[in-house]
Amino acid sequence: MMAVASFLPAPVRRRLIPYRIGRRIASSILGSWVIFAYLFLLAPLVVLAGASFDGAENYAFVTFPPENPTVQWYLDIPGRYYDSIGVSIMLATTTVALSVLFGVPAAFGLARSVIPGRPLLSAIFRSPLQIPSVVIGISFLHLYYALGNVFGFNASGSFLGLSIGHFFHAMPYVTGTTVAVLLRFDRTLEEAAISLGANRWRTFRRVTLPVIMPGVYTGALYSFMVSFGDVPISIFLTTPQFTTFPVEIFLDMDQGLEPPMLAASTLVIVFSLGVMLLVQKVVGLERILRSAGVKN
Repeated sequence: MMAVASFLPAPVRRRLIPYRIGRRIASSILGSWVIFAYLFLLAPLVVLAGASFDGAENYAFVTFPPENPTVQWYLDIPGRYYDSIGVSIMLATTTVALSVLFGVPAAFGLARSVIPGRPLLSAIFRSPLQIPSVVIGISFLHLYYALGNVFGFNASGSFLGLSIGHFFHAMPYVTGTTVAVLLRFDRTLEEAAISLGANRWRTFRRVTLPVIMPGVYTGALYSFMVSFGDVPISIFLTTPQFTTFPVEIFLDMDQGLEPPMLAASTLVIVFSLGVMLLVQKVVGLERILRSAGVKN
């Protein structure tokens, strides 16, 4: 812009000065707003992590910045917190596996089928996103008790029951992101592969799957986060012997704020950031943005 402006007559260059000043002001305002947004989103996490290093015995309120820094609370984290974190990770991983296993075929059916009532089916597959999580938890609790009266097995409080409840709530994320990619997919690529002698399975594995994988990755990531951080569904389907980490923290809050609780929560934050960095490393942010329809 500056190089082009240098060849313009002086009166024209003078007219461009307010335009350049306006652009700089707009850029400064936008930059300030982005910084404020990041501070607003990250401040609670920073305060929680910082308070977990405070050595005060009285935790009637959070102290930040820490007045007496210590790592003692990380050494005092109860074993049940680690157990519940393991349960949450296994549950979220199982939820992702089930969501991908059933969500991707469902996405193909919604994007490529010509059956009547497809808009209605699409709305049904999206309905778990509109139903409050508390309602889902209560519904599955009553369903498990009803099935238990009939078949003699109550899935409430079991890993199977939790997995099904989380799967019901998380699968629409995989289906939605995969459908979004399939609707923009150029099917002539598949036709070209078939015309060159590839069978349908090889065409799917070598042509279709690599193109839709960013959408599958995105949906799987959302499913993992939704399952890992869920409270409303899990609180109805867990037992004291089998509890997820968010429910464990939620129940302990009734007894007051304890320092090991903050330390365990900080470890979970670090774990979540690690997962995001791993996804960024393996998948790449640009591929995820393309799967969401964002163009450079």
